[in-house]
Amino acid sequence: MISAMKEIAGTLNNTHVQDWKKNGGHVIGYPCTYVPEEIMHAAKILPFRLRGIGTKNLSIGDTYFGPVICSFPKCVLQLAGESGYSFLDGAIMVNGCDSMRRLDECWRKAGEDYPGTLPGFFHYFGVPHKVTDYSLAWFIDEIKGLIIHIEDHFQIEITKESLHKSIRLFNESRKLLQRLDEIRIRETVPITGEDALCLVIAGFAMPREAYNKALKEIIDEIDKSQDIMDGKKRLMLAGSVNDDPDFVRLIEESGAVVVTDALCYGSKSYVDLTDEDEEPIASLARRYLSHSFCPRMFGCYKQRLGYIRQRIEKARVDGVILQNIRFCDLHGSENGIFERDLEAQGIPCMRMEREYGPLVETGRIRMRIDAFMERIG
Repeated sequence: MISAMKEIAGTLNNTHVQDWKKNGGHVIGYPCTYVPEEIMHAAKILPFRLRGIGTKNLSIGDTYFGPVICSFPKCVLQLAGESGYSFLDGAIMVNGCDSMRRLDECWRKAGEDYPGTLPGFFHYFGVPHKVTDYSLAWFIDEIKGLIIHIEDHFQIEITKESLHKSIRLFNESRKLLQRLDEIRIRETVPITGEDALCLVIAGFAMPREAYNKALKEIIDEIDKSQDIMDGKKRLMLAGSVNDDPDFVRLIEESGAVVVTDALCYGSKSYVDLTDEDEEPIASLARRYLSHSFCPRMFGCYKQRLGYIRQRIEKARVDGVILQNIRFCDLHGSENGIFERDLEAQGIPCMRMEREYGPLVETGRIRMRIDAFMERIG
């Protein structure tokens, strides 16, 4: 069953999305874990996390963004301009970082130049950069505004009951993935980091009910599987967005297993739950805004360092790879501080800058990983 999840992780318009559309369902894309998926699910809309996989060039992305900027939003825009996202009925943009914020204005402009590029529903969703009483109140208003826009555009009502149901369903997913984490950090590890990443990615690209059912069966099967360590080093992967299983496989081919992570396509997306007893909109706002795991959030470095240290200790890792996409100021800067503080505690770290998308730098990356493995060996 993992092979089916890997197939989903390796494509955009997968069979689940195609079946959903054939049955008259709507799909909304979003680029960041600060967008509450439960709202779309409560509206009977498939939430689909935007990715930039499969890009062959950046002719469109470079035209609107320019060359000196993170390649992730450029790849997303490139695919949109090439009709790679023609299956979307809507998109929600968010100020996850400044590059991501610019995806909103660049996509709107590209929609004028490339007819059919811009989905019919297009919404900018502002997320505060700190957690305070006034920012929480603002974020609640942002969520209410998103709900009103979805209801008006798709002619559907999002009720408190449907929100409560969606919250419970997505919490179930997070609990399952937390269980997977516990299996991954055992002394005997039965799953590669590559396969674990595919399991996470699939959840962002298929109906949640089907995902939970399949995920539970897969985890039950993994729980009984054989150890794959065979003397390999235990690594942690942290830093910028990574939805590329090939990148993790490249790391593991050097004699390692990625047993834990601190990634938004990983533990950061499911480590905390939404309160199921609180008023649903307030509960969603509190859960999503309290994500202090991303360097976009002000004044939370100590919490982020503590989170990484906790996972390092629990998973008994031999080393940490701190990667960031080139021109990612947030993760690039913070990775340097992480390296300083973790190395001071005797934890081997390697910082790596890379491009998002096709592994055009495979040789350089492999050489650096091999050198790191020699060091921790």
